[in-house]
Amino acid sequence: MKTLLYVVGARPNFPKLAPVYRAGAELGVRQLIVHTGQHYDEEMSNSFFSSLGIPAPTFNLEIGSGTHAAQTARVMERIEPILVEQRPDWVVVFGDVNSTMAASIVAVKLGLRVAHVEAGLRSDDRTMPEEINRLVTDRLADLLLTPSRDADERLKAEGEPESEIVFVGNVMIDTLFRKVAELGLERPEGRPWPSDASILVTLHRPSNVDDASRFRRIIAALSQVAKERRVLFPAHPRTQKRIADLGLDVGDIEMSGPIPYECLIPLVLRAHVVVTDSGGLQEETSALGIPCLTLRANTERPVTVTHGTNRLVPEPEDLPAAIAATDRSQLPPTIEGWDGDAGRRVVSALLAR
Repeated sequence: MKTLLYVVGARPNFPKLAPVYRAGAELGVRQLIVHTGQHYDEEMSNSFFSSLGIPAPTFNLEIGSGTHAAQTARVMERIEPILVEQRPDWVVVFGDVNSTMAASIVAVKLGLRVAHVEAGLRSDDRTMPEEINRLVTDRLADLLLTPSRDADERLKAEGEPESEIVFVGNVMIDTLFRKVAELGLERPEGRPWPSDASILVTLHRPSNVDDASRFRRIIAALSQVAKERRVLFPAHPRTQKRIADLGLDVGDIEMSGPIPYECLIPLVLRAHVVVTDSGGLQEETSALGIPCLTLRANTERPVTVTHGTNRLVPEPEDLPAAIAATDRSQLPPTIEGWDGDAGRRVVSALLAR
């Protein structure tokens, strides 16, 4: 029996793990979960994992917050004895967080095989720490499991052997569709999701939140929109602290703390448009057919622009006009592999080698 050891480091990794774990459980595969604890979250309780259909982690490294270098070093130090003891057939890493890169480095040096779920995504912006993590992980991985065909082509252009590239589709969409069904949400046949015309905002990237001048411009633009439309902004406490420290006037923006995934999905479905800098929401809105405006100059998920509902808005001042021009009448597009069955394809690829 093969052993699959999954490494996850931040809250967004777990919805990506969930469909893979379920598929492995159906086949009776031995599965181990290492949670590095890169992002501490009080809501990371047993109920959170069970709601996703996965057990609590087998190992928790509890590395906590810190600089990129400190987090990477702690993961490498603490995961090494686990990998030495367990010697799994595959070390499976997800996405682009520091834990992903750190675990890959240690595993490869121990002679263990690494599989990267969400391989081949590129923003071509090396000021993003995530871009460095993606590049390093893909160079080291033995199996590159891609979410979209453009990712396949990117990896080939970078010189990766075709034998190491396997298109599996988007595992995050597996979890999204499952949650939509569990919540009893249905779209009228042949029609878009019903909307309450609200604007949903999520922002967390340092390029938007830590840059005081840019963040002021973003809040000013959102405040302008909030004079005419309902603007909902569930913000991380760190983002709220930035607003307070900068003395920003949020006007009529409805601010709140972060909300659970199950509560976020209905807000996404009812929104006129989602304004974000999150890679995951670019994908989820595209899969659901909800318009998305991404406050970035680039995206590592270009398929959301070419085939999905996403549009890049580099300058905050352009946001009010972009929202006003948004068409909410579109139906969900069809994107290959975003069909709710990517998790099974991941496990099949792992067990075939």
